[in-house]
Amino acid sequence: MLPDGYSSGSLAQLRSLAACEKSQGGSFGILPVPRTLKTTHFIRLISAFFLLVSAAVHARAQQDYVGRYDIYNGFAALVAPNVDLTTRGYHFQAGRNQKTWLALGFDYSVTTGHTSLTPNLLPPALQQQLAQQILALIQAGVIPPTYQVYVPVDSNTQTFAAGPNFNYRKFQRITFFIRPSLGAVRETATPHPHDMVTAAIAQELVPSGKKTDWTGFYGFGGGYDLNATKHIAIRMQTDIVYFHVFNDLLKDGRWDFRWSIGPTFHFGGNIRSAKSVLSRDTSRVRSSSGPAQSNP
Repeated sequence: MLPDGYSSGSLAQLRSLAACEKSQGGSFGILPVPRTLKTTHFIRLISAFFLLVSAAVHARAQQDYVGRYDIYNGFAALVAPNVDLTTRGYHFQAGRNQKTWLALGFDYSVTTGHTSLTPNLLPPALQQQLAQQILALIQAGVIPPTYQVYVPVDSNTQTFAAGPNFNYRKFQRITFFIRPSLGAVRETATPHPHDMVTAAIAQELVPSGKKTDWTGFYGFGGGYDLNATKHIAIRMQTDIVYFHVFNDLLKDGRWDFRWSIGPTFHFGGNIRSAKSVLSRDTSRVRSSSGPAQSNP
């Protein structure tokens, strides 16, 4: 629940803690410059590279083997620009091909990272309460006028999704796919105050020392498999999803971008019919032998 605000007792406590910090020679941190999300640049470079490679190596022939099952394990990066958060970790997928063009599967990822909670991310009412308290501390001379509030936060994000995947298999060496992204996200935030003032604020906002929330998300995703063999491929994929966690402490929802790369394994019976493969092979033979010659 959203805290009711800081009482006069809380303000006195803040003044006392800040004075203690000052008397002990402590210094009050200034809000750091937001980190550049270098992962986004890395994603763009790698994505462009693999698109060029795939365009150069794919063969214009349908895949003869489509395994019944797929398993994927890989690296994932989850980027949330509006809260300056990039988390990295593990991504798992398991799917069952119902048709050559349709698969049903399960998706799970877990990532960790760091960011800072700043007043502009809070609901307006809480922003106003916090601003009044900081102003009072400045006027009392216990913190400098340049002091800005920020609380470093560790984030752990887990995503759970299930649903269809639509595949395009007209090329032998590459499989394109798209999908709706529907599921749930579980996020845990652990604050790490850097001085006595932010410690008091964190205690008011997150008394237990960490906060966990569940919510649903929606969006879309897609990518492609570069087929090294009929059983092994390298998968690159991106999902864009929207959700709003901690809606008692964060004023806005956010769009997250998940990028993932790793090996995928195809196994099980071939769901492409033997008749389809034989028909295509016959067409190739006819095409390579040239037009039929009529007898005079």
